[in-house]
Amino acid sequence: MDEVLLRSLTPSVLTVLVRRGADFAAAEDAVQDALVEAVRVWPADPPRDAKGWLITAAWRKFLDATRADTARRRREDLVDEEPAPGPAPAADDTLQLYFLCAHPSLTPASAVALTLRAVGGLTTRQIAEAYLVPEATMAQRISRAKRTVSGVRFDRPGDVATVLRVLYLVFNEGYSGDVDLAAEAIRLTRQLAAAIDHPEVAGLLALMLLHHARRAARTAPDGSLVPLAEQDRGRWDTASIAEGVRILQAALARDRLGEFQAQAAIAALHADAPTAEETDWVQIVEWYDELARLTDSPVVRLNRAVAVGEADGPRAGLAALAALDTSLPRHAAVAAYLHERDGDLPTAARLYAEAAHKAPNLAERAHLTRQAARLNARRGR
Repeated sequence: MDEVLLRSLTPSVLTVLVRRGADFAAAEDAVQDALVEAVRVWPADPPRDAKGWLITAAWRKFLDATRADTARRRREDLVDEEPAPGPAPAADDTLQLYFLCAHPSLTPASAVALTLRAVGGLTTRQIAEAYLVPEATMAQRISRAKRTVSGVRFDRPGDVATVLRVLYLVFNEGYSGDVDLAAEAIRLTRQLAAAIDHPEVAGLLALMLLHHARRAARTAPDGSLVPLAEQDRGRWDTASIAEGVRILQAALARDRLGEFQAQAAIAALHADAPTAEETDWVQIVEWYDELARLTDSPVVRLNRAVAVGEADGPRAGLAALAALDTSLPRHAAVAAYLHERDGDLPTAARLYAEAAHKAPNLAERAHLTRQAARLNARRGR
């Protein structure tokens, strides 16, 4: 059974069902039932047209569920709309489905959460971590979003800003290494950039390209994380960097600055430095100031504290960090790094160990544990 094929077809099948009048929650259930049926049937009897088979099966599953609680007249109308079996047109409806899920009846935050869960393939836990909220809170938010759109016809697409937020979070989750979604997010953002002339769409595409260009250098052969300052810059994808910088420069020239353009500018400054020591940290701090003004995000201010520590010294970075909530994700890791640079190895070692305990994934936990062990070994000499 080709699970990759099934996953790739899911958005298109779901789009067909909502176009034909199925509310989102019922359509999602029907598609999942059809996927289960495909896993059972296809190994012994593979279809000639996988997408057409799934559309037909999902629509029939939807009809079966509808018959249980829908009046006879509506039931007959839906039967008349059943698609005939046979070849289905080859089309990629994924981006359109992102827009449909960003429905005007939902708040942007709820639309993002619903789309990440239903289309992006992220778990509730991963979405909760991205939003810095407990998993139970995010589960309730997604459930409320499904109830809100239950019975709503998906004929009014949502706005670009919500779709950009979804693509950004999907890319970030893929880039973390837990789920390989980064390339798919770039592909969809390219489609969006080709369809919509908007500086923030270009800014997001530039940001993705600049981050993705460093991906090969982010891990060692044994799978361990390699910090930016220690990466082999010869392994960075210079073609992606050049494309990202070109797209960013064109977007910035339009003088309509947004958060994705500001983030891309920071990434471009890192990519432009031949060595870590030659990084223009002063200019990076200035861009973080712009980004903080645009977003008022505590995570942005956390990253700014690192940049301040590099530009003006670790004590200046610690002073910037002191204004932030210590419960922020990776706060302890940033504090550990700045204390190490300031020469306070006992405090740094303790904070690295604390950060490792809170790390969101195994690779980061292992890296922080090694950092704590390294400092403890230095102290024991």
